[in-house]
Parts: sequence; C-alpha cells; structure tokens
Amino acid sequence: MTSRRWFHPNISGIQAEQLLLTRGVHGSFLARPSKSNPGDFTLSVRRDDEVTHIKIQNSGDYYDLYGGEKFATLAELVQYYTEQQDLLRERNGHVITLKYPLNCKDPTSERWYHGHLSGRDADKLLTEKGKVGSFLVRESQSKPGDFVLSVVTQEDKQDYVERRTKVNHEDQQEYVERRTKVTHVMIRCQEGKYDVGGGERFDTLAELVEHYRRNPMVEKSGIVVHLKQPFNATRINAANIDNRVRELNKVADNSEKPKQGFWEEFEVLQQQECKLLYPRKEGMKAENKSKNRYKNILPFDTTRVQIRDADPEVAGSDYINANYILGSGKREQDVHGAGEGKIFIATQGCLQNTVDDFWKMVHQENTHVIVMTTKKMERGRNKCACYWPKLHATMELGSVQVRNVEEHTARDYVQRKLQVTRLDRRDSLRQVWHYQYLSWPDHGVPNEPGGVLWFLEEANRTQASIEGCGPMVVHCSAGIGRTGTIIVIDILIHLINRQGLDCDIDIPKTIQRVRQQRSGMVQTEAQYKFIYMAVQQYMDTAQKRLEEEQRSRVKEREYSNIKYAPNCTSKLNMASSRSSSVVTNDDSSGVYENINFKSSQTSFSSNTRR
Repeated sequence: MTSRRWFHPNISGIQAEQLLLTRGVHGSFLARPSKSNPGDFTLSVRRDDEVTHIKIQNSGDYYDLYGGEKFATLAELVQYYTEQQDLLRERNGHVITLKYPLNCKDPTSERWYHGHLSGRDADKLLTEKGKVGSFLVRESQSKPGDFVLSVVTQEDKQDYVERRTKVNHEDQQEYVERRTKVTHVMIRCQEGKYDVGGGERFDTLAELVEHYRRNPMVEKSGIVVHLKQPFNATRINAANIDNRVRELNKVADNSEKPKQGFWEEFEVLQQQECKLLYPRKEGMKAENKSKNRYKNILPFDTTRVQIRDADPEVAGSDYINANYILGSGKREQDVHGAGEGKIFIATQGCLQNTVDDFWKMVHQENTHVIVMTTKKMERGRNKCACYWPKLHATMELGSVQVRNVEEHTARDYVQRKLQVTRLDRRDSLRQVWHYQYLSWPDHGVPNEPGGVLWFLEEANRTQASIEGCGPMVVHCSAGIGRTGTIIVIDILIHLINRQGLDCDIDIPKTIQRVRQQRSGMVQTEAQYKFIYMAVQQYMDTAQKRLEEEQRSRVKEREYSNIKYAPNCTSKLNMASSRSSSVVTNDDSSGVYENINFKSSQTSFSSNTRR
C-alpha cells in the first residue's frame, strides 16, 4: 500500500464517522490525531453501517495499539494491519477489516503534487526521468500531515571533487550522469500554514512552491536548489477530478510548446508502448491470418482466449483474436471470477469466417452480456459481420444455435435478448443480452459522455443480476480503440463504486495496465480525454445523488428527539449506538471497548458507533 493519504490531520471523531458513513464503504478506514491524548492517533474503520475507533499509542519510541506489534512509523502500522486482515477482532469474534483507505482531499490541485509517493519512489522517479530542477511535492511518511519537496540538484561540491579523482576517461560518461542527486526538503504544516522549517509562512502549498521557484533555497553545502520544471503526477483523488480536468484544459502560455494537458499526458503514455511489445506468435501463424480483421492488430499470446474444445487435428482451431482483460491488473486474479477486479474479454468485430468461433467463446466463457460499440457499416465500410439473427429468427452457427427473442431500441443503443444453446450437448438454454451502442462516431468520440454512462449502467445492471456470470465481452471493429475506452471507463467506475468517492484513481496507469493485456487499447487523444470527461460526469452525478441521500436522512431525523453535538447535525443513527452511553465528544475516556488483537489477545481501547 503506497498511499498515506488515509491520514486526516484536522478532523474529529464525529467528522470521521460522517466521512466514513457517507463517502466510504464496508472496510473503509482513516487515521487521525487523537483529541483526548495529544501525540497519539486514532484509527477509524467502517464496518457495514457502523464505525469502530481504535486508539494508536505514540510512545515516543514506537507506535502500537496499546499492545501487540510495535512499529517505527504510523504508515508501517497501518500497512501491517491492512495486509494482516484477520488480526483485529471485536470481543465477539467479528473481524475488523482495513481494506480501502478513505483518502484525505489533496491539499492542492497542482499536478506536481504526488500525494502517494515514498521517498524511495521519489528518488527513483526523479533520477530516472527528471533533470536538474525537476521537482515534486509528496506526503511525509515519518510525520503525517507534513509534506516533502523533492528536487533534482547538482551533487554536493565536496562529493563532486572526490568522484573526480576516482574516474578515468573510460568512465567519463558514467561520471557525467552521476553528477545529480535528489534533495528532500521538509515542508511543515502548522495551523493551516506551510513553511520549510523557518522563514516565511504561506497559506497554500502552491504559494510556497511558487515563492521558492522565484527565490531558490540554498543547501548548507552551498548548492542552490532551483525549482525549474514540475514533475507532474497522474494519480488523483476521484473527488478532485474537476480540478484535474480544469488543469489539463488550460491553454499553454509557452508558445514554444502549445500542446500540453491531455495531449502531453497521452503522448507520455504513447512513448511507453515500446515497453509493452509482448509476443503475438499465434496470430501471426499462417493458419490464423485470415481470422484477423486487421493484419497487425493481434492478441498477446500471454492473455489470449483459447477455444478449449478445438479440434486438435485442425491447426489454429483454438485461435480467436481476443484477450482477457483483468480490471485489477493482477495476473494472479482468476479470469473465471476470483478477485475483486472486473473481468472482460476484448475482441475484434466478427469476420464472416470467425462468427462460429465467437459463439463458441461466448458459450465456453459463460458470457451473458455482449457490448458492441460499432455499427455493422460505417462510412461505407464493413466494421463487423452480423453475428446475431433478426428478431424472432434463429441461426445455427457451427455447434451453437442463437435465437433473437426480443429487441428494445433506446435513444443511443439497441438491447437484444438472445437464447443460446449448444447443439452438440444437452446444456440448458442460456440467455445472452446484446447491447449495441449506435451513437459513437467513427474516428471520433461522442459529444458528451452521458449516453455512454447510461448505456454502461444498463449493461452492468444486467451483468450483476446474473449469478455466476462470466466475463463481459466487449468489441468494436478492431477491438482496441472504442473497446479500450469503454473498458477503462468501466474499470474506473467499478473502482469508485467499490472503494468510495474519495479513492485514488490513475487514468494513464489504468490504460497502461489494460495495454499490457491487449495491444493499443485507447487509440487517440480524443478517446483519452473522453475517459476523463466520463469519470468527471459520473462523479458529478454520484456527488449529487449522495447529497440528496443526506438531505433525506436529515429530514428523517427532524422527526426524532435525538440531541446532537453543536455543528454535527449530520451525525448518523446515534440513537442506535451499541455503546451504553451516547458519545458526543471525540475520543472521550471510557468509551473505547470491544476490540481483541488476535495474536496476543490484548484488548484495545476502542469505540463502535452506528
């Protein structure tokens, strides 16, 4: 776990509960300073519709949960209990799961802010990709709530002289490359002000950075710390996507580099494609060439879908131009359902000679939802063979029979209900839902993402309603551009739904993970920007839905006689607390209870509230 943004430096226990109950999910957690014991901390965890608070002791030498394992930093403690899921339990045996960090809002929308980076990762990133003057700002791991400015500088003068005596002409190139280092400057955050350990204090991180860009700092060794070019991050808090889109939309002031923002991010992503040239030998075989719609768009061998009941006597009979896409990006996730990430099959639009194989794949993978993002013909060109029958008609496609029993036309798409069965087996009839999106222009993107989001919601609602449903099959014509765009949007929305509105998302890294499984996914800058627009609109809708739910809850509480602490009218269900006394003061003594630590059976101070 790399992110430390689960630390919220300025919230009370009641505010923590409000955050977890309104913006989190089961397993969401955060850490915060203890109000009753300054210097200590509290771990707040959501369990269903309750929040459990666990005290963390800061002895001055180590952090612990008042017993059990001891850790040098708060981050190490939280990471340990996140990875060891069965250690924290209530006295009744119920496990307290730390699963999804509920992240603190970023202190700035500036793209040089890398909230999740460790010092080691910052060193590696800046050393490999930065140059003198490249800088970024990250969270402090050792002092939660503070920050660190990491910048590439020249080597220390004394170190430079020592190195100079140790190299010869053959080592000159290596010597030149090693003349830089990464300097880390602590940024303190106290009472809402930022400083670098003395001197002027600033209201925001952006003001501090801008000041030191104009007025360079000087190290004790005499080396000047110049902040020249920001090293931009791609990770964002999902709730902050409006700010990131605004930043990326800004027109560059520098006439020498007119293309920045989305173009710049997408170009960096494109340059990394050379690292993703995995073998595609199966698609290149002579017997399989006629099965590829485009001769150079081939499936990676490592993730390709294989037809399992193929005829071993027929060369290439197990081949289809399709790849599994694991939404989590984890290879250990089983393509047949294990793991939390979504699973897709990305494939090309059928050719007339691949329709039979397509339906074999759909049947063997237990697919019940097919998403098609192209018309059969566009601009006079065939984009996909018609692999389904007309309404009320039946087609026999090799060993598979398909009947079209229903069709419903919406504004942007057609939904078909197909009945599929294997003629060579006694399998029961299977329902397959076919969603064809009709409003995606060839060589472009829709004007706005609302129609695509609604289309995806309908397809996912059907997918979720079918128990044991196999991977969703997604295709366009080549199976990479629109297909990749749809899959990446769906992966990000699924992540937000699973981890809450304040989770971290990284659109370029998500695309890169998907490209590791099928070459060329998300083809154009327009598609790249469309992903941002879709997630932004989804978040806007989710925020409005959440606000409406909160207004409804407040209205319901108006009819109760519960008294709330000042400024805490949004406190949820305090009357139903399992604790014998209702608590209105954060971390009040005597109310932390009911926690067991499995390995040592040590009881920890804790409080559970609904």
